[in-house]
Amino acid sequence: MTEAMIRKKPGMASVKDMPVLQDGPPPGGFAPVRYARRIPNTGPSATAIFLAAFGAFSWGMYQVGKGNRIRRALKEEKYAARRAILPILQAEEDERFVKEWKKYLEYEAEVMKDVPGWKVGASVYHSGRWVPPATDAMFTQGF
Repeated sequence: MTEAMIRKKPGMASVKDMPVLQDGPPPGGFAPVRYARRIPNTGPSATAIFLAAFGAFSWGMYQVGKGNRIRRALKEEKYAARRAILPILQAEEDERFVKEWKKYLEYEAEVMKDVPGWKVGASVYHSGRWVPPATDAMFTQGF
């Protein structure tokens, strides 16, 4: 649509000849613009928030401490059970070791029977220190 049709003037007209139309405020004016900061006063105060956070933290730390005591008691119970059963397990291992060691000595006597001066079960190391025998050494010989 042309400008001439909008302003109800037929044909082409000069801009200077056209009536001036300017938008203005509505009757009674515009509503006032709020530009000031308006912070609502609703909600808890900073002190109340701090106290609630401190209370939640304190309760959580209490629960952590309670859990630590329970976990420590369970760990101590587990260690006590291990300490109680350790002598039985050690006795079974010693019995098994003695049986395997006897088999190993018989095997060593059979293999080294032709070597003069060989003492069955004697250590080949002369350090003067007692070293517990390696139990897996008996199983690598294939006897």
